[in-house]
Amino acid sequence: MYTKKFEIRWSDLDANRHLANSAFINFMSHTRMGFLTENGFGQKQLSHYNLGPIVFYEHIYYFKEIFAGEPVTVTLELSGLSKDGMYFEFIHKIYDHKGNNCALCEMMGSWIDLEERKLTTLPKELFDQLDHTPKTRDFRILTKEDTRKYGKRPENLSAEELKDL
Repeated sequence: MYTKKFEIRWSDLDANRHLANSAFINFMSHTRMGFLTENGFGQKQLSHYNLGPIVFYEHIYYFKEIFAGEPVTVTLELSGLSKDGMYFEFIHKIYDHKGNNCALCEMMGSWIDLEERKLTTLPKELFDQLDHTPKTRDFRILTKEDTRKYGKRPENLSAEELKDL
């Protein structure tokens, strides 16, 4: 399991004087990028393949408040990966300094070809690296259908509707 530790800064707190939801997201994102960089997905490698990681969603479940002066540990495990590496899902857990699980996040993402601006598969070298990531007990093979399992679709406005806003 990959882990990263964080100190809670004044700017990480919200009006209720506990860790703001935006700080949870920033800590998890920083953990993901640290993991990726340390495991062959740094700027040099991603630039070589013209790839970038994207997030489809992050679902956060909050269990316990976190306050200033209490460092946190964020974990990362791979809970899903498509056969071609196009789709991936990470589970993050955030623990306080006493080991209490304060939050859990399910995050699904993919890879984008930065020139074509379309989703793409991973080159074998990177796929093999990601496939060797520590996995959750309930790890599964992802498919395109998993990206829409919550049934959310865009609802665009017409030019007329937009003008009336």
